[in-house]
Amino acid sequence: MKKNKPHILLTNDDGIRSPGLWAAAGELSKIGYVTVAAPRDQSSGMGRSLPNTSDGIIRKELMQVNGQEWNVHAVGGSPAQSVLHGVLEISKHKPDLVVSGINYGENVGLGITISGTVGAAMEAAAMGIPSLAISLQTETQYHLTHSEDIDFSAAGYFTAYFAKILLEKKFSAEVDLLKVEVPSHATPETEWQVTRLSRHRYYQPVAAERASWDLPGLITYKEAAMLEQEGEDTDVYVLRKKKMVAVTPLNLDMTARIPLNDFDKFLRE
Repeated sequence: MKKNKPHILLTNDDGIRSPGLWAAAGELSKIGYVTVAAPRDQSSGMGRSLPNTSDGIIRKELMQVNGQEWNVHAVGGSPAQSVLHGVLEISKHKPDLVVSGINYGENVGLGITISGTVGAAMEAAAMGIPSLAISLQTETQYHLTHSEDIDFSAAGYFTAYFAKILLEKKFSAEVDLLKVEVPSHATPETEWQVTRLSRHRYYQPVAAERASWDLPGLITYKEAAMLEQEGEDTDVYVLRKKKMVAVTPLNLDMTARIPLNDFDKFLRE
């Protein structure tokens, strides 16, 4: 029997109680049946990791969001593990689409494999499921928060907009997933542009401040965009300079795009 609505699996890396997750859920529920399986804890920066320290416990919860009740699944694991549990255990059928986000903070440039938001979408793509990673530009002080000061309404609109495209169109084999970055002051009328990844590191690591290595200390980061060095078609330039939604098609094949025979000769010379 043909399904009336597509099935969308929704996850994130900010955790099950993130307002960004629920902004996405509200918009996606207008176009499909949404199953939420997200980390029970804040899991930013976990990339596509599958930690063996995760407990894998799945707890069903009933949440009230904007006056609507949601049955959700809080997963004891990383964003990528949440996708695996969602596909292999929670969903009765393979989802038609996996959406990861909406993230607090942009995921651009060479650091995207650090992102749990992108990592979850990559895991879904590796299972052959169309997937979307979506993030909203915010100041760094909001990245690990669930701040209500952030307005996710425009990012929610673009979540559903690109989810519809992924559900309706068959992409070429060279495109495994879409990465979408929404400017902080975007509206539904904000224009979008297809981009490539910046070749620069957008967030620079900052050494821990401590008197001794025996003391706890975390390496943090700061935003350090080099806009004057960006090509006009990169995700960083389009997001930051043009203030447009940056849409980047990604491929899981990280093989360098060079003639392999030539490189073989180079290595043997």
